[in-house]
Amino acid sequence: MGEPLAGLRVLEHSGDVATRYCGRLFAAGGAQVVRIGPSDDSRLGYAGEAGRAYGAWLDQRKSVIDDAAAESPFDLIIAGQDRGDVAAAEAFRAARPERPSLLALTWFDPQGPYGAWRGTDEIIQALCGLAFAFGEAEGPPMLSQGHAAQVVGGLIAYNAALAALLSAPGRRPERIAVNILEANLCFSEPGAVATRADGTMATRMGVNRFSPTYPAGSYRTSDGWIGITCLTPAQWRSFCGLIGRPDLGADPRYATSYERLLLADALDPILVSACLTRTTDEWLALGDKHRVPTAPMPTPGQLKHEPHWASRGAFAPVSDDPGVQGPTLPYRMGFDGVRTARWAGDPVRGPLAGLKVVDFSMGWAGPLCARTLGDLGAEVVKVESADYPDWWRGWEANEEARALMEMRHHFLGVNRNKRGVCIDLTSPEGVARAKTLIAGADVVIENYAAGVLEKLGLGQAVQRSLRPGIVSLTMPAFGATGPWAGLRAYGSTVEQACGLPFANGEAHWPPCLEHVAFGDPVAGLYGASAVLTALAGRERLGGADIDLAQVACLFQLGGDSIIAAQVLGEPLPRTGRRRARLALCAITAVRDGWLATAVDNGATDALARVAGAASEEALQAWSGPLAGAEAAARLQGAGVAAAPVQGAHDLTYDPQLVANGYWVELDRAVIGRHLVPAAPFCFDGVRPPLRRPAPTLGQHTDEVLAELL
Repeated sequence: MGEPLAGLRVLEHSGDVATRYCGRLFAAGGAQVVRIGPSDDSRLGYAGEAGRAYGAWLDQRKSVIDDAAAESPFDLIIAGQDRGDVAAAEAFRAARPERPSLLALTWFDPQGPYGAWRGTDEIIQALCGLAFAFGEAEGPPMLSQGHAAQVVGGLIAYNAALAALLSAPGRRPERIAVNILEANLCFSEPGAVATRADGTMATRMGVNRFSPTYPAGSYRTSDGWIGITCLTPAQWRSFCGLIGRPDLGADPRYATSYERLLLADALDPILVSACLTRTTDEWLALGDKHRVPTAPMPTPGQLKHEPHWASRGAFAPVSDDPGVQGPTLPYRMGFDGVRTARWAGDPVRGPLAGLKVVDFSMGWAGPLCARTLGDLGAEVVKVESADYPDWWRGWEANEEARALMEMRHHFLGVNRNKRGVCIDLTSPEGVARAKTLIAGADVVIENYAAGVLEKLGLGQAVQRSLRPGIVSLTMPAFGATGPWAGLRAYGSTVEQACGLPFANGEAHWPPCLEHVAFGDPVAGLYGASAVLTALAGRERLGGADIDLAQVACLFQLGGDSIIAAQVLGEPLPRTGRRRARLALCAITAVRDGWLATAVDNGATDALARVAGAASEEALQAWSGPLAGAEAAARLQGAGVAAAPVQGAHDLTYDPQLVANGYWVELDRAVIGRHLVPAAPFCFDGVRPPLRRPAPTLGQHTDEVLAELL
């Protein structure tokens, strides 16, 4: 990519997977990263040799040293993931003459009631709302495998820290703060504000069943597995035609995705039987032809052999052993050589103040990318049309849905800090207006299917002709090139195709999703990281065309399973809540729900002192009469990582998040006062300001177009 971060020097002072992954992203972009080590990686991922291989992947392109005191100046120190580690790094920083910025990456905000708690990936899943809806409808919820929670924390930390480093050295914040709990609220913040507004409760509906989408599951074919998602009425009718059951598509009982979900027990046997009649490739071809989102479902070990991912260079050797390959960055980036002066930036408004972004995206992934840039100070203009508004305002094609268009809390949270314009991109006048917007922009973001913007006359080549030096991001599910580039997708499709469904859940389950749209927020955050990386190199290398594959973003979260499948062989064991790296990982019933407990080998004695024995049976007997919050507090007080399992409906009342001001109330036309999430990072103790609520449809059209004259 031309090493856009060349010249930056970063020190990893301490930390677990999150801090090491953050450092990995800096190293992959060309920064010189020095890590104080070594560490025992046999307790990472799938443990043993697989864990050590995963650790080697985390440390690629880094220097590992014993003492950084004599090293040359640093721009950034990454520290975490508890308060003691951060304090040690602060003391180290205070002795440095260059006074680099400090990135404090912790499990929890140290100032809240969870500030001293022990964290693990499992505890974050329990607290952020992910675990609550994952698993069988009856019995305990499920915990996903791996270190995805820490990877997401490291990704958001990278975004915040790199943005801070884009300011001139004298204007950079002294301290950047990110915590892993708030980072992982990206998955559940839309549901949190929606359930708060509606007074509803999140539910667990069963394996591969998530409101409001059906089907969104994994189905066995004659030679493998296929992922099918039907959200719109047209997609459902097309799929019913493909399986020879047009009567189901015409049946009013199945008209909406939510109605189908409620009747899934009757529909599933029909779909299971139909999918067995064709191969995976045949279903992919039919889905592509008839505009039904379908996903190939390779296992973690098969991914590197797929021609599509090989053509994109999605995997590379982890170490000297070429047989073990890990995921590369999920995007390609090419620079145009047109060097462009840096935008203004501002310590109060944000490091991206003065940067202009045109956001053509819809739904979740692209809008979250643009929102992140807006939180960092950029001026974001969101482009919609009256006939084709953002589908997160409502996708059902009926008058009631249109009437509720301005009331959708999902849309409001992900589109704050933006202005909105209405432009008809199917008309010559609309295209001309869009071109004028692009000509004055620094960044363009779109998440249409591959080739759509090109057909409208607004593709990356046109953008570059209008604005040499522009940073242009396209983010189709499978990327803009390769055999699968044209496949249509949702966030569920992205998860189906990434390998993780074969790593999570119980052995007797079909390959399973852990979220209704797991791929969406992850892709949005990687989109922001790609744009920030390109901006870092813009003065030296020029503008950039970025081709991001949303599916490949989830390879990053499942890196440990992809590597383990090669080290241990396939199929990987699916062990439910059990972990090779933990002495005990359990979800037990409590008086008001469920309790998650993750016990490493060093905490077994502490658990035995509290529960009477270090076993799941003893833990269940002890925790059963207690409320989840009380049980978690007692265990955490004894040094055992534990947390109540929270649903989306609990999150706006969570004492940690309330104490730290994560939920903010804004005022907006039509809906009035409403909650939105704050930015999941702070600069020198201050969260970025929320300057404006999400726009109503076309709210700023006249204002923005007048500025273009």
